[in-house]
Amino acid sequence: MKPPQQMLPLTEAFYYILIALYKEPAHGYGIMQDTEKMSGGRVKIGAGTLYTALNTLLKKGLIDHFPMPEGSDPRRKMYQITSDGKTVVAAEIVRLKELLAAGEQAVNETKE
Repeated sequence: MKPPQQMLPLTEAFYYILIALYKEPAHGYGIMQDTEKMSGGRVKIGAGTLYTALNTLLKKGLIDHFPMPEGSDPRRKMYQITSDGKTVVAAEIVRLKELLAAGEQAVNETKE
């Protein structure tokens, strides 16, 4: 894997997918629901966008397929975040905190 900072910034869709999977493995529909819930309804990932993003995250090694129980519908795939994915999420959170701090500082200095 590239150093985490080289994989940043994450798109909003990638970020929400990764943090949805941080909690537990999920299938595509579950990821879409979690994303909408976490964003207060602001972010809605459509099926086309979701599966394109999932394929990209799989190729980058940030997520992996989660083994399905025997007898499950083979068309229904579940995904889980990898340790590399968790590292990238942590790096993105640091980056976002830096952005927020810089913005708050600039706004507060302007108010004085």
